[in-house]
Amino acid sequence: MSELLVESCRLAGILKITPATIFEDFRGSYVETYNEKLYRDAGIDVHFVQDDFSFSSQNVLRGIHGDSGTYKLITCPHGEFYLVVVDCDPDSENFGDWVSFILSEKNRHQVLVPPKHGLAHLITSEHAIFSYKQSTYYDRAGQFTYRFDDERFNIDWPISDPVLSERDALATG
Repeated sequence: MSELLVESCRLAGILKITPATIFEDFRGSYVETYNEKLYRDAGIDVHFVQDDFSFSSQNVLRGIHGDSGTYKLITCPHGEFYLVVVDCDPDSENFGDWVSFILSEKNRHQVLVPPKHGLAHLITSEHAIFSYKQSTYYDRAGQFTYRFDDERFNIDWPISDPVLSERDALATG
């Protein structure tokens, strides 16, 4: 077993992770996306209870969504997407600050997002899978939602007219 490569980001609590086991040969690839012992040894002591994924087409933008109690470990097993994580804690001096990442099947990076942070992702390839582990069970009623272009955040999106769900198009924050 190798060690995870864990990098801190500009916003506290957000980690970029490269999995310990990535194997590629002429047949394809194998990636170990989670190993509790390796993550705990790397200081990531989060108990995950639910796995989810969404499959979307190019130019679909989902989010900004989050809640006050859930950690999420995000990865892209297929395709590529632009991930934005926003500090949505109204009591934080960093409220509205954001960081972005490109996650793809090629770079195999993961991002750990702590509670009180919203996340959104834009599909930049023809199709992509957004996969995430959660530390709590999904509760849509307990979530907050902001528009992707909320002026308080001033996010630099690589698109001006994304495909949005009704929930995301009508979000007010």
